[in-house]
Amino acid sequence: MTKRCAAAGAVFLAATAAVLGPVPAAGAVPVPQPAAATAEVRAAAARAAGAPETLATVSRFFAREGKVGEAAAQPRIEGEAVPVNHLSPDFVAGKAGADVARLEFLASKAVSSDGQVAALWTARTEAGWQVVNIATGDDEFRYAQLGAVKLPGGVVFREPQIDAWYVAGGGRVLPLDEDAVRAVGERGTSLGRYRVRVVAAYGDKLAGSAYAEAGRAGGYADAPRGAGAGFPAAAGAVAAALVLAAAGALRVHRRRHPA
Repeated sequence: MTKRCAAAGAVFLAATAAVLGPVPAAGAVPVPQPAAATAEVRAAAARAAGAPETLATVSRFFAREGKVGEAAAQPRIEGEAVPVNHLSPDFVAGKAGADVARLEFLASKAVSSDGQVAALWTARTEAGWQVVNIATGDDEFRYAQLGAVKLPGGVVFREPQIDAWYVAGGGRVLPLDEDAVRAVGERGTSLGRYRVRVVAAYGDKLAGSAYAEAGRAGGYADAPRGAGAGFPAAAGAVAAALVLAAAGALRVHRRRHPA
């Protein structure tokens, strides 16, 4: 299992960030993300990930530690962009008809000439689709594949507060990694019992709560996805990345493989 490097006790978000150069069409501001990863949405994300200016930035990313020269990195995009879903605040709030997860961004797999792998997080902005973050490793793609095998047709999603990956479908929530096993057991749990667990964990941290009003990490916000105000560090990685995109810089998440 891969993890983002946690900083100062944070359970999810990596502390290390780097400015690698301008984002395509810099100056964009966050806008709400699509409700679903339609074929049109996937195609738009793929175009953004494969744009020459994006690949130039990815070359600098792969060369950042001297493992390969920038000119020799020659990054390529492999496979299709995959949707990345996160636990939905509406589900935690108990809103009628709310799905367990919502689309946060799409990820495209970039591979360098020396075999390094990174996920390009692509989101819709006011200026169009942009790559707003680069994360080392292949978590997004690996868990999408695991979920499809474990529960065909299910929705793969992440509970970012504890860095846990699941697949949900047919009224069940099944674990895909060690963090999820610790949360729901090896055999998973019912959707109803999962809701009880996340309400107990996060229900008092929703928008409007004293916890959220105090600006403490871990709460949710009602603002559109990508809107930075009030969005927590534990659940709003894309919000932070989009802020950097608006400033013309990509955020980088380095993930580690535990021994």
